[in-house]
Amino acid sequence: MLSLKRFFVLMITAVVAVSAVSAQTNSGKEMSVEESYLQESIELMIIRETARAESREQKLIALEYISDAIGRGNTNDEIRQTLDFLAREGRRTVSRENGRVTNNFPDVRRQAAKYLGQIGTEEAQKSLIEITRFENEPMVLQEAIKSLGDIGLNENNETVEHIAWIVRKFDNLNPDNLMAIATIDAFEKIANKNGGINSPDAIQILIRISEGHYVTPVKERAKQFLADLRSYGSSNDSSNNR
Repeated sequence: MLSLKRFFVLMITAVVAVSAVSAQTNSGKEMSVEESYLQESIELMIIRETARAESREQKLIALEYISDAIGRGNTNDEIRQTLDFLAREGRRTVSRENGRVTNNFPDVRRQAAKYLGQIGTEEAQKSLIEITRFENEPMVLQEAIKSLGDIGLNENNETVEHIAWIVRKFDNLNPDNLMAIATIDAFEKIANKNGGINSPDAIQILIRISEGHYVTPVKERAKQFLADLRSYGSSNDSSNNR
């Protein structure tokens, strides 16, 4: 883990470098490619090192920096790697003190899952799939499912079948209405981007939601989407007959 002293040294160095670049920009001179690259490198370093600090507060600050970077269109893969690191905290990367886990931060993992969806790349989708294999917090899984829907990739039905696996696992023990809604929303987005869904597992989980121990509005949403899915098949048949 990053020591506090080293962390502050890095921060001071970065601030000085950013100030120098900013001064050149504010003087009216347009940044060169080299200066722009330097500024991005400094930003990525600050994000990376802040994310690796021990405290929850610093990790949340790193997520704020990431949100700002993504908002400006920066989807550098190093940001995706940092989000993947933050999504592991307390699950695949565990720190202990006197036998107690000291880095279990579900809110950090949840935000990391959200921003992976905003990055939207194939690598981000793979990170989200991997996250959900080890996660046990419903709020993190809900966000990961939403993000998988936002990305919309579904080669060989990998995404919808994995989401169905998550929901089935919770449905057996403790049906979760918010997770069910997130699943229906994700399936709708994936269907829109891929011309429908043809996975038996996905259909089975929608039927399970529509008949399971969920509130009536959730069950009705599942029934409606099952009906809507038939129209994708009809549209494809019509197109094939033309």
